[in-house]
Amino acid sequence: MAKRVAAVAVNPVNGFGLFQYLEAFFENGIGYEVYAVAPAKEIKTNSGITLVADDVIANLKGKEDQFDALVFACGDAVPVFQQHASEPYNVDLMEVIKTFGEKGKMMIGHCAGAMMFDFVGITAGRKLAVHPLAKAAIRNGVVTDEKSEIDGNFYTAQDENSVWTMMPHLIEALKA
Repeated sequence: MAKRVAAVAVNPVNGFGLFQYLEAFFENGIGYEVYAVAPAKEIKTNSGITLVADDVIANLKGKEDQFDALVFACGDAVPVFQQHASEPYNVDLMEVIKTFGEKGKMMIGHCAGAMMFDFVGITAGRKLAVHPLAKAAIRNGVVTDEKSEIDGNFYTAQDENSVWTMMPHLIEALKA
């Protein structure tokens, strides 16, 4: 059976990181759907390019069993997350991340991805690569100085430039 990935993209999203994932999935025959962490499917990249996602995060809730992995695509929305944490789309994001983690699904993220996974309590004792500015927020995981970290079904990278170091392992795991 073909593997499927749910990619959640904040608004604005780091297009460089998001498209590294999506291109690798496409080139390796791994199905994916992109969910906008926003009230509508139309979002932007950090550089201002408009994207139309497949759906919104609210509609991913309850569909976690249809996917083998969750990708968190970071972006400029994360530094101001705390100011918007109570917005329905951010509440939905945290619920979805927690559900994927509790179901033991593969979790993938860069920059603040590990921090978001940690916020919902699914990183206890795991080694995590996280952007240097987000390190102080990690409570349950073990921050590593490595640019990328693979710990069981967790794949994290310090930033979008480190995503490529995870990709061979990630693709191999998804194709297994």
